[in-house]
Amino acid sequence: MRGTVYKSTGSWYTVKSIDGDFYECRIKGKFRIKGIKSTNPIAVGDDVLFELEKKGDETIGVIHEIRERKNYIIRKSVNLSKQTHIIAVNLDQVFLMVTLNNPTTFTSFIDRFLVTAEAYEIPAILLFNKIDAYNEEELAEINFLMKTYEAIGYKCISISAKEGNGIEEVKAMMMDKTSMFSGHSGVGKSTLVNAVEPGLHLKTAEISEQHLQGQHTTTFAEMYDLSFGAQIIDTPGIRGFGIVDMEKEEIGDYFPEFFELKSECKFNNCMHLDEPKCAVKDALDENKLTWSRYRSYVQMVNGEDENYRVDIYKE
Repeated sequence: MRGTVYKSTGSWYTVKSIDGDFYECRIKGKFRIKGIKSTNPIAVGDDVLFELEKKGDETIGVIHEIRERKNYIIRKSVNLSKQTHIIAVNLDQVFLMVTLNNPTTFTSFIDRFLVTAEAYEIPAILLFNKIDAYNEEELAEINFLMKTYEAIGYKCISISAKEGNGIEEVKAMMMDKTSMFSGHSGVGKSTLVNAVEPGLHLKTAEISEQHLQGQHTTTFAEMYDLSFGAQIIDTPGIRGFGIVDMEKEEIGDYFPEFFELKSECKFNNCMHLDEPKCAVKDALDENKLTWSRYRSYVQMVNGEDENYRVDIYKE
């Protein structure tokens, strides 16, 4: 039988068959010894082949093959640094939810997410949530961030998942596509899913006032079929976004504004660090590029962590 993985708990997988029936499945042990360094060899969105087996009075599925993936979003596992974690696969687009505070989404996190999306050729949209809760100065900062990323070529939408602002525009972009919502705990992913499809009634929680961090409402990644012809993958809040499977020489190619200038650098293999006549460094000096993006780039090339100013996110 063939189906799509809709939920993964690490040991059990909910699979929807091509006939529309759902089955609880396990995987054959061989998947764990195939040299896959990921903490989860099978991820939500995977196209799999499985067989049904009778276990006493119940029928369970056994997944024996993963079909070729179109793409995937992957990051370093925070607690197991030598392993990676595949968040979701076979995506048409990803929405990264950003909040200015409660919790803070730093540009280093945004840039790492976008670089990974670029590397796997997945269109990324930035959703600036909670605009109903910002004062005039904070809205000006949101506007600056949106203009920064729009100038690079990324679609940015200001929304309020709680109040319903911008929801119709998001829904229009989701039509006939498989989308993933991602971001830190507390940015409003589950609230947004409930806003685009109220019948789902996903659990939400208030921000912890003491630590200004999100409460864990989504434990596992899960895909949902929506009534308006779309599929959404809701993901657990993620603390950091370590990039993987990238040589430092190629990272600059996943910054579209850097890649555009690459041919103007004196050296073909310019790393945009200390080389003479670097078009990227010149553009920075002329304020044609943003320093926050460049700092993110240097961090990645040097293999540094995101260096949050305050460590307020929990896995």
